[in-house]
Amino acid sequence: MKAASFDYVRASSKKEVLRLLHEHGEDARLLAGGQSLMATLNMRLTQPKVVVDINRVEELNRIRNESGYLAVGAAVRQVQLTDRAELAREVPLLAKALPWIGHFQTRNRGTVCGSVAHADPSAEIPLCLVTLGGSVVLESLKGKRREVPAADFFQGLLTTDRQPRELISEVRFPLAQDGTDYRFQEIAMRHGDFALVALALCLRDDGAHLGVGGVADRPVAQTLPLGDDLPDALNTLAWSLGAQDDVHASAAYRRQLVRELGQRLIEEPSHARPR
Repeated sequence: MKAASFDYVRASSKKEVLRLLHEHGEDARLLAGGQSLMATLNMRLTQPKVVVDINRVEELNRIRNESGYLAVGAAVRQVQLTDRAELAREVPLLAKALPWIGHFQTRNRGTVCGSVAHADPSAEIPLCLVTLGGSVVLESLKGKRREVPAADFFQGLLTTDRQPRELISEVRFPLAQDGTDYRFQEIAMRHGDFALVALALCLRDDGAHLGVGGVADRPVAQTLPLGDDLPDALNTLAWSLGAQDDVHASAAYRRQLVRELGQRLIEEPSHARPR
């Protein structure tokens, strides 16, 4: 199947993008990496009247290390972060999660903000953003701008707080904190497939902040106690996520992965990394 007919506009500035979104609203779609959009266009799951290409907008293709966070613009590709030498020091959790995302071909095209906008509950970047307590910056015409905590931005399966006339101009990942160990692990049918369960961890001496993806309809993060109370806390977390049976795994299996993999990730001094 091929996409329904639409107009294509290659934007040259952020102001032009905002103007087009304001003019067309729900009838417009943004094209950055296109890893999700092109498939939904060709299957006619989405039929916009206008596709706005933002790849030539230089002000959206920037990575900034600000006071307390790393800001990643809407046109920044995942490979740009993968190749960023400072990332392991700036946002180590994200640096550990990026190799798990798809394959190098998709990371070469896919954008960071595109993954956030798509809001797949199995996606690694939204999981890291929620676990770290990051935020999403939304802009609309006439200078209207708001910053939404990631935990509030993701509202369900492929559903976010973004309004039709808003642009996700950047996402903000908090910088690494001293005394915190960052770990990431996931289980999939094959490396690069959608995660059956993905776990992101911020570990400190006084507790573990664990994020879970692939189970609930959005990424969820919760602070857990260490020591003897950890197994019960993980069990409570696993049941709270509302896992469902599907063709890939049963709800019981996903709950067990949260319990077993979560405890292993928290308690073991080292953990597996993707090859």
